[in-house]
Amino acid sequence: MLRIGLSGGIGAGKSTVSATFSELGGIVVDGDVIAREVVEPGTEGLAKLVDAFGRDILREDGALDRPALAAIAFSDEEKRQTLNGIVHPLVAHRRSELIEAAATDAVIIEDIPLLVESGMAPMFPLVVIVHADEDVRVKRLIEYRGFTEQDARARIAAQATEEQRRAVADVWLDNAGSAGQLVEQARALWHERILPFAHNLTQNRPASPKPVLVPYDETWPDQARRILARLNTACGHRAVRIDHIGSTAVRGMDAKDVIDIQVTVDSLETADELSEALTSVGYVRLPYTTDVGKPDARSTVAAFDHSSDDALWHKRVHSSADPGRPTNVHLRVDGWPDQQFALLFVDWLRANPGVQADYLALKRRVAAEGHATTNAYAEAKEPWFLDAYRRAWEWADTTGWRP
Repeated sequence: MLRIGLSGGIGAGKSTVSATFSELGGIVVDGDVIAREVVEPGTEGLAKLVDAFGRDILREDGALDRPALAAIAFSDEEKRQTLNGIVHPLVAHRRSELIEAAATDAVIIEDIPLLVESGMAPMFPLVVIVHADEDVRVKRLIEYRGFTEQDARARIAAQATEEQRRAVADVWLDNAGSAGQLVEQARALWHERILPFAHNLTQNRPASPKPVLVPYDETWPDQARRILARLNTACGHRAVRIDHIGSTAVRGMDAKDVIDIQVTVDSLETADELSEALTSVGYVRLPYTTDVGKPDARSTVAAFDHSSDDALWHKRVHSSADPGRPTNVHLRVDGWPDQQFALLFVDWLRANPGVQADYLALKRRVAAEGHATTNAYAEAKEPWFLDAYRRAWEWADTTGWRP
């Protein structure tokens, strides 16, 4: 099952994308629909709203008068939080019921208006945000939904900002044009990314990018932050720490367009326990269980300072099934040499421009050899790493570096 988080500001066009995904076979769990359902006459939700905001929010027939509620609830932050505190838990419970009833290979589109505000974005393997500029949204709300300009702008101001939405968006759909253009964007996203992602998950198969070296991408740090948030949510207290590692973590460094993340755990048993949680957010387990050991292994933890102990180079690896964001997740044990070197290597490169240039030259030379797979590309660099391991730890000893 692949769960997609879909959101966007009021009037942005989220419903058009949601309807398109539904037509293409997605199962849409609509937060707006559920939010109406849980406050229908006779429900616990409506009773709680009346207790909080008074009977003036009811129509003569006993149903919820939504404009009246909005006028009260959106008048200040405290009242808005009271509203959210009543409705959000009820919506979440009903959403869970609907998802549990879906087939295991389904693509679930969770249409959540307040995805950003509720902090739910990291729960999803993929977050899609639909956006339109404020003036465009105000015009739509006035023309199609009967809002006054003042009400429209108040509703927009009460929601997340564009900056906050961009921070969580894996996919940003710009709805500055026609509805037809937005539909075409949604259809392309479905066929080119969402369906392959879902199929890979069903087959327990990672996305397979070619080992092509590309110039440094200024968006890599933001992409890594979204992945870190997702992994922190999935791993919880079982992760000692989670770090962006590898070449994409070094500003200015050419790299394969693959984000490498290290999840530090207290044992390989804990790493194994995290397998299901990682798969649920889009990272399937790979068969690889060890790094290439290095001579004279170093560690700040004396008990692990054993260069001849191959077991200290064991790990677990998961990889993203999402073809739009290839990612490797390395689970390594706290204090073991492979875990420490992954952290040291990034800091060593950042602090030493000469080493960074040397490594970049190596990467370009190996990339020019045209290795067919990522593994072959990595193996071709390994002789350089044998010496780099020694040099990096000499730098660590000289500077007092600690992980």
